[in-house]
Amino acid sequence: MTAMLRCTAFLGAWFLLAGASSGGEADMKADLYVAVDGADASPGTKEKPFATLERARDALRELRIRSGLPKGGATVWLRGGTYERAKTFELGREDSGTAEAPVVYRAFPGEEVRLSGGKRIPAAAFKPVNDEAVLARLDPAARGQVLQADLKALGIADFGKMEVRGFGHGLTPSGLELFFNDRPMTLARWPNQGFAMTGKILDSGVKVLAPGEGSSKEDPGKRRGTFGFPDDRVKRWAGAEDLWVYGYWCWDWADEYLPVQSVDAEKHEITLGRAHGYGLKEGKRFYVLNLLEELDQAGEWHLDRKTGLLYFWPPEPLEKARIVVSVLSAPLVALEEASRVTLRGLVIEAGRGAGVRIVGGSDNLIAGCTVRNLGTVGVHVGEGFNYGNTVHQTRGGERNGVQSCEIHNTGQDAIILAGGDRRTLVPAGNFAVNNNLHDFGRVEHTYRVGVALAGVGNRVTHNHIHHAPHTGVFFWGNDHVMEFNDVHDLCQETADAGAFYIGRDWSMRGNVIRHNFIHDIGRFAGAREFGGTMAFYLDDFACGTAVHGNVVANVYIGVMIGGGHDNVVENNLWVNCAKAAAHVDARGRGWAKSYFDGRDKTLLSRIKAVNYLQPPYSERYPALARVMEGDPALPKGNRIVDNLCAGGRWLDLLDGLDPKTAGVGENLILKTAAEAGFVAPEKGDFRLKDGAAVFQKLPGFKPIPFEKIGLERDEYRTELPGPGGSKP
Repeated sequence: MTAMLRCTAFLGAWFLLAGASSGGEADMKADLYVAVDGADASPGTKEKPFATLERARDALRELRIRSGLPKGGATVWLRGGTYERAKTFELGREDSGTAEAPVVYRAFPGEEVRLSGGKRIPAAAFKPVNDEAVLARLDPAARGQVLQADLKALGIADFGKMEVRGFGHGLTPSGLELFFNDRPMTLARWPNQGFAMTGKILDSGVKVLAPGEGSSKEDPGKRRGTFGFPDDRVKRWAGAEDLWVYGYWCWDWADEYLPVQSVDAEKHEITLGRAHGYGLKEGKRFYVLNLLEELDQAGEWHLDRKTGLLYFWPPEPLEKARIVVSVLSAPLVALEEASRVTLRGLVIEAGRGAGVRIVGGSDNLIAGCTVRNLGTVGVHVGEGFNYGNTVHQTRGGERNGVQSCEIHNTGQDAIILAGGDRRTLVPAGNFAVNNNLHDFGRVEHTYRVGVALAGVGNRVTHNHIHHAPHTGVFFWGNDHVMEFNDVHDLCQETADAGAFYIGRDWSMRGNVIRHNFIHDIGRFAGAREFGGTMAFYLDDFACGTAVHGNVVANVYIGVMIGGGHDNVVENNLWVNCAKAAAHVDARGRGWAKSYFDGRDKTLLSRIKAVNYLQPPYSERYPALARVMEGDPALPKGNRIVDNLCAGGRWLDLLDGLDPKTAGVGENLILKTAAEAGFVAPEKGDFRLKDGAAVFQKLPGFKPIPFEKIGLERDEYRTELPGPGGSKP
């Protein structure tokens, strides 16, 4: 940038500042403007805006150097339009605001501003398919419907690639994806909906392990796996290049995308190019994808990576359609040790990676934004997310948050919210508040969640979390609070899963789940046969979690205590829980005894990693210091009291447990929901009427603030969803 350009930018910012200061020093602030038809040589005024976010950011840097930010802070106003990002918009420590002078990047009122990690494909780029060889590969029904566009001719040559991804794999950017009128299209697959089933297993690939035994020590990349598929459909796939399969190959909580090495059409056998970590089982769900031969319905597409030709059957007319392919693999926006920065009212979309990444810093806010159609995570606060490492440094900063956003159609998680120090139990205070999170886990379906919590002292409050294949909130760490969330229609494709999940670490304590409404979980056909689903899944010896004042309706199991200690289940309302409202087992004496006979040292190694016999753990959680006393395989110290169970089944005790050992105290069990005295259960309103007999029959039961659950109006969310939304 020339000195003249820098001077022009500074003078523009100065005049904007001076013009905004007429109300007195307290009202002084700087306003800069960016527009898709602007110019970076302009002064950044409303009349002569900049063209790029980077130019506005640099103008603020100049202002800081020359005079500092004014007391009112600075706002960068983005005018309406689509800003296609070829690289990440980066903000660092030098771009921070202060408490008195925050920095805001926001959409101009009444105008839609899109930050896109994709490239728009003009409708005119699509032509009829006239290659006879290609037409011969298409299903007869697709001929004349499928169009093609030459991406290389449009300057798009980086297509990414198909990757092994799913359970046990990290955050993996997607390859190129296609979006039509802001909806993700389907990579050509068979069957078009649902799954096929594996036939006879000819080679499992690796040893099949029981739950709790971890994954095989063998490198799955050195093995294959072959299964039979007695259907003549395989004849369409023989010889296909870059054919992939997706499935639940062994357990219904572990999905994986795997390449196909070969298809034997005569023997009806499929050999994988890489083994699944748990091996193959017969009768497990899968489908095939990424082949032109199965592009046989509207909304499907296929990319020939050699020629760059994109084949697509449009679901609607092309003339006025918005057609976008994802290009950017890095986050669209990244804050690295920046503080007091707000992104407000933006649409962040169509990248192969994350929407927003925040590492370090404090008091940053993503507010009122729509974050959608991404390959990995919507908003990622912190650095990584390793389920198995209990004390990794999350670098999530402090008081960073996501508020009143709409986040949907993410390939992996909607929000990852990390922060805090597990060694010292210093909280981060990061938060996800008042967000509408749905259709996450679009690409990877297991352990990709609405909010993934890690670290210490973070908060998930007043969110609407719904319609996804697996878990809603995965919490890992200590002293998190999850309250006033409306959570439903989860575990739509998976089993042995829960709306809220934690497991396999005695040291993760102090977490509170209160005043949430969890309903209609795991309703897909076969869920019970595959292992069932839970509202609160305190899996594999999870300890010290408080489940208080929640309303749970129409689930298989309400709360599962899987052998853990010191959990409190109190003052909850359970309605029509099919298997049990409360389940307690002593799995450490049965199928999971390997954790206690010396074979599996996971539990012991994880408490040693946090020095559990020393402060702060020994002082904060005194029961943890005694965890090895007596018989640690017994679920000791739990309290299940003052709960109301209306309809369904109340209690499920396994492994020889009696109510006293399981910690079951006084609770009220009603045969039907009608006996409870709800206001309007047929409308999902489970408030108890004034004077309901429940309060006399169970004196310890306190009213639950049901009317406060779900989304709320605030500065960034001025309207609530209509029927079917978060409020009863």
